[in-house]
Amino acid sequence: MRSIVFLIFFISVMVQAQTKMSAPEAQSLKTLVKNQALTTKTISSDFTQYKHLDFLSNDIITKGTLAFKTPNLVKWEYVDPYKYTVIFRNETLYINDEGKKNQVDMGSNKLFKQLNSLIINSIKGDMFDDEAFNIEYFKTDTNSLVYFIPKDKKSSKYIDAFHITFNSKGDVVEVKMIEPSGDFTKIVFTNKELNKPLADAIFTN
Repeated sequence: MRSIVFLIFFISVMVQAQTKMSAPEAQSLKTLVKNQALTTKTISSDFTQYKHLDFLSNDIITKGTLAFKTPNLVKWEYVDPYKYTVIFRNETLYINDEGKKNQVDMGSNKLFKQLNSLIINSIKGDMFDDEAFNIEYFKTDTNSLVYFIPKDKKSSKYIDAFHITFNSKGDVVEVKMIEPSGDFTKIVFTNKELNKPLADAIFTN
């Protein structure tokens, strides 16, 4: 169960005016993001993660670094206020909790595979699958915001919606994952670099 929590844990928009996009505007954004995703081979970024739980008065804030390499290597390394590393590699989830290591085979679990795919696609921003999601497009003061609502009933038990914010270049700057309870995790990316060489050794546990 803890592994499922961490899978969905990775995946709010700042309060600002937002209006719905027209169909041509939505199509233009989709094209921009898809072209960006096709040319993105690696991603390196710092991130700040906000975990909102209704029973807590303040969000739980953690900071770390993200490394991504196509097709499916992902490493989340938390450094503040604790050290915690999660690596997705070859359909296996590797966890290092301050020296305590564990791994989960995602290949034999359809839900794990779906959630892993969602995490990878949310990092790249390429989740425009009308068969998998109900999708809504909005404009904010400075960025674009897209709501992805899963159609799959099993996925929707854990994930109510993804809200992904894109900048003017079509790059993901924020991912918000909302749980059915209303609790959510928001990840804000900073100092992001695309297509920086990353050795496979980075993704070892």
